[in-house]
Amino acid sequence: MAKVAFLGLGVMGYPMAGHLKAAGHDVTVYNRTAAKAEKWVAEHGGAMAPTPARAAEGADFVMSCVGNDDDLRAVCLGDDGAFAGMAAGTVFVDHTTVSAKVTRELYAAAGERGISFVDAPISGGQAGAENGVLSIMCGGDEEAYARVEPVMQAYGRSIKRLGESGAGQLTKMVNQICIAGLLQGLSEGLHFAEKAGLDGRAVVEVISGGAAGSWQMSNRYETMIDDKFDFGFAVDWMRKDLGICLSTANENGASLPVTALVDQFYKDVQKMGGGRWDTSSLIKRLRAFG
Repeated sequence: MAKVAFLGLGVMGYPMAGHLKAAGHDVTVYNRTAAKAEKWVAEHGGAMAPTPARAAEGADFVMSCVGNDDDLRAVCLGDDGAFAGMAAGTVFVDHTTVSAKVTRELYAAAGERGISFVDAPISGGQAGAENGVLSIMCGGDEEAYARVEPVMQAYGRSIKRLGESGAGQLTKMVNQICIAGLLQGLSEGLHFAEKAGLDGRAVVEVISGGAAGSWQMSNRYETMIDDKFDFGFAVDWMRKDLGICLSTANENGASLPVTALVDQFYKDVQKMGGGRWDTSSLIKRLRAFG
């Protein structure tokens, strides 16, 4: 069992840190809003710290799951940042979806202190975090990954190193690109079924076992049919992620016409007041404009 610090107790981080404690690890948490950390400690035990640096003191591994590039820099760098409290030879694992650029920047900064840095973005949504069955795509040094992989098993079902620093984030971009296209296609299919007067549930029952089937279809079709969109990853966060994908594509020359189009569709959803709706709310845009 390891001594672990967990930084960021949002909808993903809160249950992930809980799984670490349940697995027997010695866990200290930090959250920007201290009340959330107090609630976590009351529920799970462990300890809380007032700064990332204090949380990281004496830790074998430090995990983070925050909001964006700037949030990640804030919890890593500076006198109160985690790197200041970490000893040489320890491992920082970032579960945030951020740019590969900031990942490589922090990998280099960590290396100057003798700290390993593993980028390990996650997929599986809030339900995956709560059930401890996340997919975790990793980049960084092989030795550091090998050390932390058993710890991540507390909340990960599929965990894989894809390459050097940044490879995890680039793989998460592939994940988000695929999801964007799938959800638009599923939204259009269900919308078409509605307009055609078909029973959407019966349609999905028939087609889900064939080539059209997907996780999104299996897990989101009923809530989409029922016009309910409080069941997963928010549109605001998806637009953040797709912005990273499109920016990176501009750098590496990849062509992402569908991703760019779906990003604009999500912008329409935001204008409808749906920034906190889950990503399957693309169908609501079709119902409004179609």
